[in-house]
Amino acid sequence: MADRPKILRTVTSLRRTLEPYRRARQALALVPTMGALHEGHLKLVREARKKARRVVVSIFVNPTQFAPTEDFGSYPRTFDADVKALAALKVDAVWAPTAAEMYPEGFATRVAPEGAALAGLEDKFRPHFFGGVATVVTKLFTQVRPDIALFGQKDYQQLRVVTQMASDLDLGVKVIGIPTVREKDGLALSSRNVYLSEAERAAAPVLSRVLKACAARIKRGEPIEMVMEEGASEISRASFKLDYLEARHAKTLKPIASAKDGPIRLLVAAKIGKTRLIDNLGV
Repeated sequence: MADRPKILRTVTSLRRTLEPYRRARQALALVPTMGALHEGHLKLVREARKKARRVVVSIFVNPTQFAPTEDFGSYPRTFDADVKALAALKVDAVWAPTAAEMYPEGFATRVAPEGAALAGLEDKFRPHFFGGVATVVTKLFTQVRPDIALFGQKDYQQLRVVTQMASDLDLGVKVIGIPTVREKDGLALSSRNVYLSEAERAAAPVLSRVLKACAARIKRGEPIEMVMEEGASEISRASFKLDYLEARHAKTLKPIASAKDGPIRLLVAAKIGKTRLIDNLGV
């Protein structure tokens, strides 16, 4: 049986554990998660193992990125299974603070990202979200002080926000995006997929199919606006309530009208039943 990683609950114990790694100048990778680990998370950990001598995985369901109407209370929590999976991958430590440790009484500071965080995508539907993400990730970076941090590309706007933030604030962390892991039918892996009913799960791969078809059509030179409109109609016909299907500049996330305007990323968010799914694909 693989050795259980160190489970760290306080900033003091975290720093005490990581200090010998720093003294030995061993490269340190951080994989931030909210737990409920699936193969997408484990891919991040495997990549981290390739790139650094030491690997820390954080498990913290961050309350500040959930609105009162969202699923913070019911968000899946599978800590024991998560630790078992991480032990098999020889993770050095699991940073699992309580909310009180992360946000002690009197906590009064927030990070307010702009740029990609105000692109009119996730921020339009979850205006609280990126402030919560930016604040907690800044804290994770300053607590762990990793050399690199790995994030999945499924949350693409988040990846762009975190990358910009780490650069703007000189946090000394190289942010690395890892391609989305998918089911055989194309559905992007997500901790929220467990909420899908059988019928909803059968319909869900339409998001990835539409992204793939739209990307191929844009690459062939078809007008972006027409392609996006037809893709949106197909998603809506599949029982989804569409929030957005957009073609954006892959780095800035600004709207893009022509393939000549730069590298393109297609992004989608839609709700089926009570479950909201997001996905994206490069052109």
